[in-house]
Amino acid sequence: MGSRPLRADAQRNRDLLLAAAARVFAERGTEAPLDDVARRAGVGNATMYRHFPTRSDLLAAVYADEVAQLCARADSLRSTEPPAEALHDWLRLFMDHITSKRDLALAVTDDSTLHADWHRSMLDTASGLLDEAKRAGAVRADLDVRDLLTLIKGISLAATDRPQAERLLSLVNWT
Repeated sequence: MGSRPLRADAQRNRDLLLAAAARVFAERGTEAPLDDVARRAGVGNATMYRHFPTRSDLLAAVYADEVAQLCARADSLRSTEPPAEALHDWLRLFMDHITSKRDLALAVTDDSTLHADWHRSMLDTASGLLDEAKRAGAVRADLDVRDLLTLIKGISLAATDRPQAERLLSLVNWT
């Protein structure tokens, strides 16, 4: 038996909580007081705990939302850019995601299935973009999506700042 869709007001409160939590965690870290999240969302603590009974539930929901947004950006890039540029721009977004969401991802420790689902979503998104760029003849045919994501992750974690990450990324021979 599947869960029922939320009422409109409940969905609005959930969305407000996710947006507020993303901002609070980005500003103050994943250990920020949950009262701050409820206050920023403009809802009471009881409403927050009804939607997210534990900090871990809230962290997982926020990160899942971040991954969904990252993957959804691929569709807008596909519709506005040639395949190689869509791939490159999404990989830059992926790089930004790794550097800015790392603490959030590491804070979600309760469920390895969730991590696997998120990795699969990002891998599938990157794979689709890479395949389109290959079909267009815009990137090397021997590029492997797992190698590409590992490379971007390595750059993201090794670079001291965004300009250095961009310089390192520019060294990659895509064609």
